[in-house]
Amino acid sequence: MKVITGVAKKETLEISEILAREMDGCDVRVNGAVHTIRDMGDVAFIVLRKREGLLQCVYEKGLSEFDLKDIREADTVEFTGRVNREERAPQGFEIRIRTVRILSEPAEPMPLQISKWKMNTSLEAKLNNRAVSLRNVRERAKFRIQEGITRGFRDFLYGQGFTEIHTPKIGAKSAEGGANMFRLEYFHRPAILQQSPQFYKQMMVGVFDRVFETAPVFRAEKHNTKRHLNEYTSLDFEMGYIDSFEEIMAMETGFLQYTMDLLNREYAADLEILGIETPRVDSIPQVRFSEAKQMVAEKYDRKFRNPFDLEPEEEYLIGQLFKEEYDADFVFVTHYPSKKRPFYAMDDPEDPVYTLSFDLLFCGLEITTGGQRIHDYHELIAKAAARGMETEGMEHYLAAFKHGMPPHGGLGIGLERLTMHLVGEENVREATLFPRDLSRLEP
Repeated sequence: MKVITGVAKKETLEISEILAREMDGCDVRVNGAVHTIRDMGDVAFIVLRKREGLLQCVYEKGLSEFDLKDIREADTVEFTGRVNREERAPQGFEIRIRTVRILSEPAEPMPLQISKWKMNTSLEAKLNNRAVSLRNVRERAKFRIQEGITRGFRDFLYGQGFTEIHTPKIGAKSAEGGANMFRLEYFHRPAILQQSPQFYKQMMVGVFDRVFETAPVFRAEKHNTKRHLNEYTSLDFEMGYIDSFEEIMAMETGFLQYTMDLLNREYAADLEILGIETPRVDSIPQVRFSEAKQMVAEKYDRKFRNPFDLEPEEEYLIGQLFKEEYDADFVFVTHYPSKKRPFYAMDDPEDPVYTLSFDLLFCGLEITTGGQRIHDYHELIAKAAARGMETEGMEHYLAAFKHGMPPHGGLGIGLERLTMHLVGEENVREATLFPRDLSRLEP
């Protein structure tokens, strides 16, 4: 009888294993996908694409025991050969190939030239051929950075005593309300796709004190802009026993500091591929909503129509102002008007026209919305009533407050927007594996 005793030991080696063992002159076995072939006559360079990067292998006529014509771009192969130190190679070494075993062959030619350093093709073409376009080294690096952001979020919050939760995405009632909800039939009952895990996060503060989640959220917004998606990934946390909503901003600042350090340490190769430097996050300025509007209006001689929210151009100009005057890539805008915040947002006791809430702008784009929540049951009910809201469908949410909740607050971060600015893109779809927008439902 066969038994499984753990992770299988492979004979093939990864790039990091070869580097760690200093195997110059040793015979090894490696595998990967043929990224490109450069035929120089008696010698050819076959570059393999592996999970850790590109690996240069050398075919030598008369020494390699196969015909170069047997290998094609996009084949997946296994080579045996000898490690040779070569500073000009991508990893500082190359494999002088002896034998090959072809593992698979493509059925047809590649639709895009993924071996190019930067693909000269449209975003539409890249999205239509997403599983192929992401094989390009630079395209893939964006999502390595995105992995690093998510990893940083998780690791940092675990270290701060948070518990990871997983909340349902189908519900009877939305935390955000409004018309931008995807509605569906759920076994002959009306239901919606959740716009936010807000209700569940708050309920779980009464259980674990500090909770977080990384999960999709859905917004049926009929926007066709470079900054909007109809499904995106939200990095959410909620924390109890706070003394001020500034503790939430401080926690986010700590996350950003931790994550930028993580990216610089463990994703340096991907940052180098993309030619980007991480932004400075040692300190982040904060400014009140009304003050930010006034500063921008005066400096740039602009008048804006919306007194209760920031228009996209205002966000951009606030980012520009703080970059020019304070060399800040991030800025917290605080005390948004109560009229534009959800009913559970806590009003400022000094001026209830405003809330104890904030947005975080990154290079002039809102990537985070957060703030302190109402934790008193009677206050919550009164504010909902004042807004003429129906509480049907919110009974379970309200019950948590009926039985006592600590002072708390939290936030939601748009992962794709944060990634977009970090990797230097202008369209959020460039930082989304498989975007969902007004026109795109596949792949």
